[in-house]
Amino acid sequence: MADADEIARLCYARLEALPRRGRPEAGREWSLLAAVLQTDSVKTEVVSLGTGTKCIGQSHMSPNGDVLNDSHAEVIARRGCIRYLLQQLHRAVSGGHSSVFCPSEEQGKWRLQPGVSFLFFTSHTPCGDASIIPMTDSPSLPRPPVASVKGREGTGAGGDLKRKSEVPSEGPHTKLARVDKQETAETRTEDRGDTKTSFPSNSCRSEGQSETQATGTPDETVSHASAQLERTSRGPSDSAGLSGRVPDVHRTGAKCVPGGAADPLQPGTGYHSTGVLRVKPGRGEPTLSLSCTDKLSRWAVLGFQGALLSHYLQEALYFSTVVVGKCPYSKEVMHRALVTRCSHVTDLPAGFSVSPPELLQSSLEFRFSQAQTELQHQATQGRISPCGAAISWCNVAEQPVDVTANGYKHGVTKKVVGTAKSRSLLCKLELFHSFLSLVSATEPSARPRSLRSSELRTYWDYKQASSSYQQAWQQLHSQAFPLWPRSDRKLLLFH
Repeated sequence: MADADEIARLCYARLEALPRRGRPEAGREWSLLAAVLQTDSVKTEVVSLGTGTKCIGQSHMSPNGDVLNDSHAEVIARRGCIRYLLQQLHRAVSGGHSSVFCPSEEQGKWRLQPGVSFLFFTSHTPCGDASIIPMTDSPSLPRPPVASVKGREGTGAGGDLKRKSEVPSEGPHTKLARVDKQETAETRTEDRGDTKTSFPSNSCRSEGQSETQATGTPDETVSHASAQLERTSRGPSDSAGLSGRVPDVHRTGAKCVPGGAADPLQPGTGYHSTGVLRVKPGRGEPTLSLSCTDKLSRWAVLGFQGALLSHYLQEALYFSTVVVGKCPYSKEVMHRALVTRCSHVTDLPAGFSVSPPELLQSSLEFRFSQAQTELQHQATQGRISPCGAAISWCNVAEQPVDVTANGYKHGVTKKVVGTAKSRSLLCKLELFHSFLSLVSATEPSARPRSLRSSELRTYWDYKQASSSYQQAWQQLHSQAFPLWPRSDRKLLLFH
């Protein structure tokens, strides 16, 4: 079994090793982090990482494939992994060594190296159905997050990140994690689509005690702070015997897809329908992007490699484990959302299967989570808001970091919108061009049969030519997700 805390540490450390560009402003902006990790008998390493909370509205989608539609951290991490896998396949078809792939028995196809598997990490439960969690079932109290031993802004690559409570005290006046007494910011759904729990920022010290005079060990201080926070967070079924409140659930801003069950919007636990497909909210207009919960459940049947890479693979690629960071969490709800909805799907083509991941939670919280941002917030910093930028890092030789905002490279001007300078390396067009480069690098006689047609030209053509993938998608669509919206072909005819 994977060590959930070690997975979280690796992911948080990977972000700390990156340049600061695109990171949230501590105490004012929050974000989410997700990552894909590769593991074998020797080591486990992050191969792709993403941060982000935003999603563009449907009117801003481009028929040229040059805009990044969905910038939620989970999607960023998965798309960065596609870049990594494309490079690994390019090495393999060119006769070089790949740490991921080796030739399969079928001509033109590749499979994973023996012992290699992939894990998925997300710092918060994915938006959509997996976030509709009974409040009384979730030990969601904030605690000091994983932080750099050398400073809260991080270290170089490979820096050892630990919780504040794990760093040995250097003396009686060791500076403790600061928890200021103040009002919390109003809980907001924004583009992420989830309602996070707001935690009152009660001081962890008695009134009048200075920060440098705080007594007790860091662990004791954390426990004291958590105890105070707990008194405001307990539900009616908690054992403390405190006055109860109406049972409720953590809510998601993701909207039910048209044509199916709608949210009843009743008080408490009757607010949401569960087990339904949802689309992410945008800033003022609807989006066409399905929730991260829905995408993860889809990847558990179709694989996370997508239609294009399926041309080259003998078997789909699945996440063996999904780890969630410290946040409101229910394993039962995660199982319902990611596993149960697709568990009955049958008649999948060769190479595809229903492959539910192992579900784990880490005790380590992301230091840029909304809860931690509220705890660190100063009144002079203004309103707390989600970070507008998204960071992508993946383990590739060229341009491993890609920072975006509003679907384009971060910082671009209107003058260059529509040119290569404005495009994210994760947009459909860029990934398609990388795939075409892979096809060109493959000897014609060594290409998969599905790529030997002279009629293949557009992104749509290549996706549709991945026949086994399309057959698997048809089975999943008809048996589990009949309301999943079909992509508009007009948005996929670029080349």
